[in-house]
Amino acid sequence: MNEIWTEKYRPKTLDDVVGQKSVTDRLKGYVEAKNMSHLMFAGTPGTGKTTCALALARCLYGDSWRGNFLELNASDDRGIDVVRGKIKEFARTAPLEGAEFKIIFLDESDALTNDAQGALRRTMEKYSKTCRFILSCNYSSKIIDPIQSRCAVFRFRPISGEDIKEFLVKVAQMENLDVADGAIDSLVYICRGDMRRAVNTLQTAASLGEQITSDTIAKVSGSANEDEIKGILLSALEGKFKDACTKLDTVMITYGLSGQDVIRQIHSEISKLGLDTASKVKLIDKTGEIEFRIIEGSNEKIQLEALLAYFVLAGESQ
Repeated sequence: MNEIWTEKYRPKTLDDVVGQKSVTDRLKGYVEAKNMSHLMFAGTPGTGKTTCALALARCLYGDSWRGNFLELNASDDRGIDVVRGKIKEFARTAPLEGAEFKIIFLDESDALTNDAQGALRRTMEKYSKTCRFILSCNYSSKIIDPIQSRCAVFRFRPISGEDIKEFLVKVAQMENLDVADGAIDSLVYICRGDMRRAVNTLQTAASLGEQITSDTIAKVSGSANEDEIKGILLSALEGKFKDACTKLDTVMITYGLSGQDVIRQIHSEISKLGLDTASKVKLIDKTGEIEFRIIEGSNEKIQLEALLAYFVLAGESQ
């Protein structure tokens, strides 16, 4: 059966969750006590927030977890009617099979309107005996303070490169993939701590039915190869402005990148260049200025070439 790998290989228990040991250790304490407070999971996408919520429910309820667990995506259902309707209806009914309480998991809860959050705060208070809430968000600052004070907050950090690499190697072995040396490292570099993006990109590359190489990963992910971006910057620093512009054009056409895509990769490469700290600071400052101009609607090609010109000047001053 054809499945999305992010679901096929999603960890089923807290022990299987990758890269969030400090979080899972605390959640295991709730399982042992068979009790928990309202929780807030905050962190960037692809770091395991939904996975931990599902694993916690499985560990608490066993086979009856589906009847005692309601998952809602707050970015789809953002208004006050959802809190008064679906959420309130589920919260007020008794738990199944002798459980002490049910769990409502609100994914992307930072998308809820302020009115909806106000109604949710009252619902959390009123039905706390029969229902616990897990709120998942990318930005905890967008959740109103009265809700934050009712929750135990768990911070999910981006998953380390080593943990992502280990998991991807395991997936590649289970799917019998032909992976070239360096391809997994390229994937780790591109996904930047986002496990979901890493697994999805690997599945997309595998669907081409050929050996998975660094170039394959770069093309299916909409990112340039790390070495090619570095080559552009080094050419500029060496004073080869025309050569750097030609390489930039080639990379953008080959991988179909936007100016913002390129600027993000340039930013991550600056810290790896063999320059003194003062030069790196100036380059990052200029990169931020150029990115702002591109976002505001300036011509991408002109702005990126202006940035390369600044790199040439920085190289001359070394």
